[in-house]
Amino acid sequence: SFTLAPQGGVSSFDNSKGTWTYNLPVTASWEIDIFSRLRNGKLRNKALYYQSIEYRQAVRTQLIATTANLYFTLCMLDEQYAIANETASAWREAVDAIRAMKDAGMATEAAVAQNEAAYYSVETSVKQLAQSISETENSLCSLLAQTPHKIERGSLESQRMPADLLIGVPVQLLSRRPDVRRAEYSLMSAYYATAEARSALYPQITLSGTAGWTNSAGSQIINPGKLLLSAAGQLLQPIFQAGANRARVKIAKAQQQEAMLAYEQTILNAGQEVNDALTACQTARESAALYDQQVASLRRAVESTELLMQHGSTTYLEVLTARQSLLSAQLQQVANRFTELQSVVTLYHALGGGRETETAQ
Repeated sequence: SFTLAPQGGVSSFDNSKGTWTYNLPVTASWEIDIFSRLRNGKLRNKALYYQSIEYRQAVRTQLIATTANLYFTLCMLDEQYAIANETASAWREAVDAIRAMKDAGMATEAAVAQNEAAYYSVETSVKQLAQSISETENSLCSLLAQTPHKIERGSLESQRMPADLLIGVPVQLLSRRPDVRRAEYSLMSAYYATAEARSALYPQITLSGTAGWTNSAGSQIINPGKLLLSAAGQLLQPIFQAGANRARVKIAKAQQQEAMLAYEQTILNAGQEVNDALTACQTARESAALYDQQVASLRRAVESTELLMQHGSTTYLEVLTARQSLLSAQLQQVANRFTELQSVVTLYHALGGGRETETAQ
């Protein structure tokens, strides 16, 4: 530390001529950091600073992942809306056909009512999907700090993701995660806090000196002034606070152990999230072919039951069941594709994101 403390004054005794005195000292003090108390304190605060940088990276990665999920959600809702709208058109034609069959005496009023109820249910789903699309667009606009507007986007099938994903992820990749790095810096901070608390048990040595210009030499006033020099050393050894300092060391050690356990748990959680994302992506890709086969089979079932009903060898209930099963399978097929895309985004997030953090110097 450096201190400049100029002083001056004038004095007069019994109406005599005033006498000016002045003192222009510069004082410097330096603590010899033999036991690294100051160094450990500096390193501890630097670790806390790096921890805040990792928090910013975590927020940035979360923002990117949320934006991607909302975009893929819009693509999924578009696909589901198209399927539901197409199904509603087919139901509308089926209602007209069943009414014509009723007029010809080939169907009952119950069949007409059942088909109409199914049609209205699909139309309601179309309206709800349109509402969900609008709400998702508004959420994405709000996330991007924009006023609500139509989001330009592609189709769900046009989205391309890496064809091959790692079956296993090296532990080194988990070190990129902001939460893992934050836990690491928290552990570093606790370590240096323990070292700093331990340094308080040892003496502190401080050197200080003063240099300046003064015309006040004790009881004498000298004009012109003379150079003033002084030096001193100080040794401070805690005696009565030794017990409190030892208690602080024990507390710091306990907090360091707590930080170590939190770091280990963060690593375990990171590995679990990565494994879950990989499993979800692989399961969705394996299920895609099965959903394709299921939808194709249900389409054939719908065509067959419609032909059978027209020739009077089956009932309208079988047609209703086949169409409802087809619609459900088509929606699940789209949802499975969305799950695949979402799991890749989750994997991106679980591995710490794709943006490089600023290298701390």
